[in-house]
Amino acid sequence: MGRRMRHAIAALGVACAAAVVVAAAADRGFSQAAATEVQPEEISLLNKIANFLWQSDGNSYHHVWPPMEFGWKVVLGTLIGFFGASFGSVGGVGGGGIFVPMLTLIIGFDPKSSTAISKCMITGAAVSTVYYNLKLKHPTLDMPVIDYDLALLIQPMLMLGISIGVIFNVIFPDWLVTVLLIILFLGTSTKAFLKGLETWKKETILKREAAKRLEQTSEEPEYAPLPTGPGAAADVKIPSDEAPSLMKNIYWREFGLLTLVWLSFLAIQITKNYTSTCSTWYWILNFLQIPVSVGVTLYEALGLMNGKRVLSSKGGEQTTLKFHQLCIYCFFGVTAGLVGGLLGLGGGFIMGPLFLELGIPPQVSSATATFAMMFSASMSVVEYYLLNRFPVPYAVYFVAVAFIAAIIGQHAVRKLISWLGRASLIIFILAFMIFVSAISLGGVGVSNMIQKIQRHEYMGFENLCKYDA
Repeated sequence: MGRRMRHAIAALGVACAAAVVVAAAADRGFSQAAATEVQPEEISLLNKIANFLWQSDGNSYHHVWPPMEFGWKVVLGTLIGFFGASFGSVGGVGGGGIFVPMLTLIIGFDPKSSTAISKCMITGAAVSTVYYNLKLKHPTLDMPVIDYDLALLIQPMLMLGISIGVIFNVIFPDWLVTVLLIILFLGTSTKAFLKGLETWKKETILKREAAKRLEQTSEEPEYAPLPTGPGAAADVKIPSDEAPSLMKNIYWREFGLLTLVWLSFLAIQITKNYTSTCSTWYWILNFLQIPVSVGVTLYEALGLMNGKRVLSSKGGEQTTLKFHQLCIYCFFGVTAGLVGGLLGLGGGFIMGPLFLELGIPPQVSSATATFAMMFSASMSVVEYYLLNRFPVPYAVYFVAVAFIAAIIGQHAVRKLISWLGRASLIIFILAFMIFVSAISLGGVGVSNMIQKIQRHEYMGFENLCKYDA
C-alpha cells in the first residue's frame, strides 16, 4: 500500500470512523489521488493513524494453547464453567460471558481461542437444555414451552449473523470488540433488569389477589364428599408441567425446517473449507447462505403477516405482525448472531430481552432462545473447527462440564420457581449474566489492550485474505 494510500485511509478515518471500519474489512480499494494537499505535520500524524489501523501484511494473531494437565487451573476453571453453564442455561444466554474470561485468565488461552472453546461449551449446554425442555409444556397454555414459530422466524437470521460474526472475529481488533461489547451488554442488561422489576410487580399483585380469594373461600365452608374411591388419588395430584407425550410435544414441520437450514449451512461451510480464502468460490459460497436463511424466514414471516400462523406463546395477546415489526425482529436476529460469532457468546444476550419485550413469558423466552442457540452455536463450532481455532481435547472436556451443569441448573431453578411462584427469577438471572459478562469481558479486553500497547504490538484490523489458521 503506497504512501498516498495510507494518507487517504487516515484522512477518512479521522473524518468518519465507520468508513475506516468498512474500508479495513474490504481491503482498501480507495483512489490514490484522494490526498494531495496535506501539510507535512498532518502527514506524520495521519501516517501513524493509518499504520495503527491497517497494514497490508499486518497479522498479530498467534494462538496460545496450554497443555492439558490436571491442576488447580483446570479445577477452578471447571467450577466457574459449571456455575456459568447452570445460570446461563436458565437465563437462555449460554454463559459465554463467563466462559471466555475463565478460559483466558485462568486456563491461559488467547482471547480468540477462548472465544471458540466458549462456543463449544455453549453448544453443550444448549443441547442438554433443549433435551430437558422438549418434554415441558407452556406455563399457562396447552402447547410446548418452546415457541417453534418464533424460533423459525429468528433462527435462520441468527445463523446468517453467526457466519458474518466469525469472519469479523478474524478481522476486528480486540480493542474495537471490547468497546462494542461494553456498550451493548450494559444496555441490554439494564433493559432486562427493568423488565424483571416490572414482571416482579405483576406477580406480587397476582399473589395478593390469589391470597384474597383464598381468604374469601375459607370464610365460606364448602361441603364436599370425602376423597375416597378409585379417583381420589388423581384429585389431589399437583398438575405437572410435563407433556404426556414427547413426540406430540414437538412440532415436527417447524423442527424439520430448522434442521434443513442447519444442514444447508453445514454443507456450505464444509465446501468452503476446500476453497482458498477470498477466492471467487469462497465468496460465492458465503453469499449462498443469504437465500437459504432469508427464504425460510420469509416463509414464516408471510404466515405471521397473513394470520395463518401466530406466536401462540403470547396467549390471548396473539396478533398478526406488521411488516416493519418483522424487519426489526429479523434485524435483531442477525445482530444476535453477529455478536455471538464475534464474541463467542450465545445469541440469547440479544434474543432474551427481545422476546421479553414481545410479551413472551420468561420460561418460553428462555427455552426458545436456547433452542435457536443450539443450532447457531453448533454451526459456529463447525466454522471454528475448520479454522483450527481450538484444541479438541480441551473442547470435549468443557463441553461435558457444560452439558451436565445445564441439566442440574434447569432442574434446580424449575423447582425454585415452582416453590416461589415467581417466573421473574429467570429474567433477573438473565440480567445478572449479561451484566457480569460486560464487566468480566470488558475487563479482560481492557487488560489485553494495555498489554499490547506496552509491547508496541500491532492493534489494527487483520487481513482476512492472508489469515493462516
